[in-house]
Amino acid sequence: MARSIFYIYGFLWTIIPKRYDSIEEIINDFYINFLRIDKKYVHILKINKREAIVRCDNPCPILKLSMILKLDTKFVCRYISEPVCEYVLKRMNSKVIFKRNYDYIRPYKESCEEHIYFQ
Repeated sequence: MARSIFYIYGFLWTIIPKRYDSIEEIINDFYINFLRIDKKYVHILKINKREAIVRCDNPCPILKLSMILKLDTKFVCRYISEPVCEYVLKRMNSKVIFKRNYDYIRPYKESCEEHIYFQ
């Protein structure tokens, strides 16, 4: 059910086309406006014209649910959020690739790391 709700939200959020050519604009709109993460929780490790590496340590509903249900975030995030994130980012720019670093994900690390880049 959580997956369906997130898919619906992602679809509705992209009804009005959002097209960006810059990684900076994509990062800002994706994390701040779509995922609604407060800027203080979004840490940009690397950013240039082609790519960005971002770590987030926000209060995450998927992390919280995973912990309550004793489910591995490596599975839950891959199944619930990754496809929606990929969809939304592709709608922002069809050349964007989204990769979550499953070797750097909560609760195993202090934040979750994601790579966004142009192919």
